Amino acid sequence: MTSSNKTTSITIVAVGPGDSRMLTLRGQQALQKADLVVGFKTVLDVVTPWVKNAEVRPMAYRDQEEVLEYAGSQAALGKDCVVCCWGDLNVSARELLLRVKRRVDRIELIPGVSSVQMACARAGISLEDVVFITLHQRKEPVSDLLELVHYLKENKRHVVLLPRPWDLMPASIASRLLTEGIPRSRPLTVYQRLSLEGEESWHGTLEECADATQEFSDLTIMVFPIPEMHAEREADAKGVI
Repeated sequence: MTSSNKTTSITIVAVGPGDSRMLTLRGQQALQKADLVVGFKTVLDVVTPWVKNAEVRPMAYRDQEEVLEYAGSQAALGKDCVVCCWGDLNVSARELLLRVKRRVDRIELIPGVSSVQMACARAGISLEDVVFITLHQRKEPVSDLLELVHYLKENKRHVVLLPRPWDLMPASIASRLLTEGIPRSRPLTVYQRLSLEGEESWHGTLEECADATQEFSDLTIMVFPIPEMHAEREADAKGVI
């Protein structure tokens, strides 16, 4: 047991988009020496090969406060505690970071490969030409949706959007954008389960996406390329110069 004046800490490991081979070396090392590993069950499935003798505690949205409180209590006892999250923690784990920060004096962040990076690679676009917007948060995303509309109307940069799996998925987002005056013909791509078995992509227009009847995966990311670039790619694909 540690003395009461010792700094308490928890390590947060971002595991990448889902393929366990994309977990960074530093992430693997943190998991191997951990006494406690915490995360959502689907995330823990990815890191299992690197967990040695640690206690593993899965959590869900309904009990994450309780599980993170337990992790904080173990950290106070001097245990080496690791909390795992999807992708890169600087992209879509803001709320988780805040919850962990409330329970310890210090957190160590180990970044991972983001689905944003993978989506850009699949689309052949550079991160420096991209606006990234995430809806994956508990607060009402009114300002984020207005920001999305702004950049789509501006048409100066590609837009990469992370939907919210419980209520704001591609079809409903597309419908909202149509009501905001975004052209029906606006091209977009929906990437699903990047790096995982069953990875697939859907290509079409905003109108086609709004009318889509297929059920998109919870692990989804949307890419809105600048229309001019999309037209050039279509021409190249058809062999038109």
